[in-house]
This record gives sequence, structure tokens and C-alpha cells, in this order.
Amino acid sequence: MQGILYEETSGWTFILVTVVMGGWAAWMTGKACAQTWRSYSSLFVYGLILGVAVRFIHFSMFGGSFVALQYYVVDTIVVLAIAFIGYRYTRAGQMVTQYYWLYERSGPLNWRQRGAG
Repeated sequence: MQGILYEETSGWTFILVTVVMGGWAAWMTGKACAQTWRSYSSLFVYGLILGVAVRFIHFSMFGGSFVALQYYVVDTIVVLAIAFIGYRYTRAGQMVTQYYWLYERSGPLNWRQRGAG
């Protein structure tokens, strides 16, 4: 996987920076976008910016390349996936809390109309 997903000599660096640090920031970004009732498109733009920030951490702390398109795309896909999951999780909680007479949870990321199914 080295050379495809990450350029550092250790996969732990990729897990630490992209998945843990970037993932935490992405989850919080998704949560903030859901709490302020923003759209998926604004979350997508924030995710692209967060991908640049994750790439900068790889560059500044671990000597990775900053302008490598392949690694930016990989980091951004991971960050966007976590951000969209955080967004959907928070939005499901909002819908069943604020509209409790209309909706009920049908899983951690979904809700359904009350009494349906």
C-alpha cells in the first residue's frame, strides 16, 4: 500500500494524520455543517479545504510532498467520507429530536416517518 495510499515509510503516519487527526476534524466539520443546516455542497467544499490541511501536515511534520495530486486525492476521499458520515449521523439525530412527532430513527444514519414500516 505504500506508494499508493501514502508516501511515508510507515503506514502508521497515514493512519495518525489522515484517519485520526483529519478524521476527527472531518467529523467535527460534518457535525457543524449539519447543526447549522448547511447543504452537502458546502460540506464538500469544506472537505476539499480540509484535504489541503491534512496534506500540509504530512508535508510539514513528516517530510511528505505537498503538491502530490495522488496523495491529496486519497487524503481528501478519506476526509470526505468521514465528514459525510458525521453529517448524516448528526442530521439523523436532529430530525428525530426536533421533529419527534414525525420521525423516528431507523439506524445510526437514517430516520423514517413515524408509524411507517
